[in-house]
Amino acid sequence: QVQLVESGGGPVQTGDSLRLSCAASGITFGPYAMGWFRQVSGKEREFVAARRWSGGGEYYADSVKGRFSISRDTATNTGYLQMNNLHPEDTAVYYCAAGRPLTSTIRPSRGYGTWGQGTQVPVSS
Repeated sequence: QVQLVESGGGPVQTGDSLRLSCAASGITFGPYAMGWFRQVSGKEREFVAARRWSGGGEYYADSVKGRFSISRDTATNTGYLQMNNLHPEDTAVYYCAAGRPLTSTIRPSRGYGTWGQGTQVPVSS
């Protein structure tokens, strides 16, 4: 059974840092790309960051570029999203996802077929 489990979310204040984890089971990230998305209630799921597990470039939304960093640990098959200098507008449920998107679909959510359950990140001012 393929499963992605996020962890590391929780309430923080403006300027704080947080690291989200995405542990994969039943799937080896190797040939896949890992993406991070976020969603606010009533809004569409929004792309945050992505990278191909085996290497290649990293992709970031303009709103998080320079503050967020995506990484992975191949030994534990775990992905990470390091979030620094958090703002209230970063408040959302954060999801990790795995897929085999083309470069043209690495940002849209349709490029990913496996999703985690989400972890909440509320940022207070």
